[in-house]
Amino acid sequence: MDKKTNGRIGSEPKYCLDNSVVGDSWRMFRILAEFVEGFDAMSAIKVPAVTIYGSARTPVGHPDYLLAEAISTGLAKAGYAVITGGGPGIMEAANKGAAEAGGISVGLNINLPHEQAPNPYANFPLDFKYFFVRKVMFMKYSMGFVCMPGGFGSMDELFEALTLIQTERIKPFPIVLVGSRFWAGLVGWLEEQLVANGNIAASDMQLFRVEDDPEAVVSYLQQSIDGTAADRR
Repeated sequence: MDKKTNGRIGSEPKYCLDNSVVGDSWRMFRILAEFVEGFDAMSAIKVPAVTIYGSARTPVGHPDYLLAEAISTGLAKAGYAVITGGGPGIMEAANKGAAEAGGISVGLNINLPHEQAPNPYANFPLDFKYFFVRKVMFMKYSMGFVCMPGGFGSMDELFEALTLIQTERIKPFPIVLVGSRFWAGLVGWLEEQLVANGNIAASDMQLFRVEDDPEAVVSYLQQSIDGTAADRR
């Protein structure tokens, strides 16, 4: 019988990594298969891609939703594929903007017990069970990140990218935080606490920039991305 969670059929059960009947050895084969399927699918995209992160809880018509839609429309018209997490909210807005502009609209959906039903605007959808496999796809196949207002997941993805760039595990790529009002507190805290206490260098604050205007976001990304599918591994 299909499991039902919050009205969804076939949703991933809670605590799936802790309570699995599949042994760890067999789980490795599933992880490997998910990597192979992801690499094969994503490598078929022959244009540079930009990932747009943001909250799954942002309602349709919210200013942040409309802003994400406008940014992705601009990116698609400029010849970029747009990658999102494939779910609702900001992810839906970004996929919608790219798809309706005639661009490649990638949705890397993650199976969760709530909140993450795939949106209908991804014309290049992929499903994942494991967060870490999905995050590798974002990092490997994106040449820039646009970070809209979001929650824990968005913060996790932002700081992982900053860490990998700071530690030179991947080549630098542009990261844009959209919404100065939303990000002001975090940026101020980074300066007042992390920089001031020597936990990061002052130059690390240059790893990202804050913008509000969708045209400025697209223009900055265009200037920063060289248009090649550089291998940043």
